[in-house]
Amino acid sequence: MKKEDKGRIISELTEQLKQYPHIYLTDIEALNAGRTSKLRRECFKQDVKLIMVKNTLLKKAMDNVEGVDFSELYAALKGNTAIMLASVANVPARLIKDFTKDAKAKTVLKPTLKGAYVQECFYGADDLETLATIKSREELIGDIIGLLQSPAKNVISALQSNGGQKIHGILKTLEER
Repeated sequence: MKKEDKGRIISELTEQLKQYPHIYLTDIEALNAGRTSKLRRECFKQDVKLIMVKNTLLKKAMDNVEGVDFSELYAALKGNTAIMLASVANVPARLIKDFTKDAKAKTVLKPTLKGAYVQECFYGADDLETLATIKSREELIGDIIGLLQSPAKNVISALQSNGGQKIHGILKTLEER
């Protein structure tokens, strides 16, 4: 590969690493062409970018990203590496988990997680289950809104039910005292 081509690839990888906040390093070496195509289609549907990279070029691109020290992921840069880039933290982990669930019958458990940089933290190969259960930003906002609305809903429903009559009577008695 020419030096100009390597420089172009490194700069493209650097831009993509800056663009996506969640990075998964995976090994998809043992997948045949059909299963690789299926994985690529699933990634496309879920808005996950799947890229096969050379480890040395990826390491240089990671070094070029300012503000993040990817040195904890360097140990995972051995063998074949594919990166999964996503805007939502848990989507690539769920894809890997679902894909390996289908493959258990065939005893080929690929793709496998080698490491990840998710929500400004580093994760190892053993953390797939943890990563799959991380809630996305939208899910967390929905949970918070639900919790905030809960007390108001309880008061309104109590006032509208027959218990509302009792509460009204109690408040009136307290007011008179």
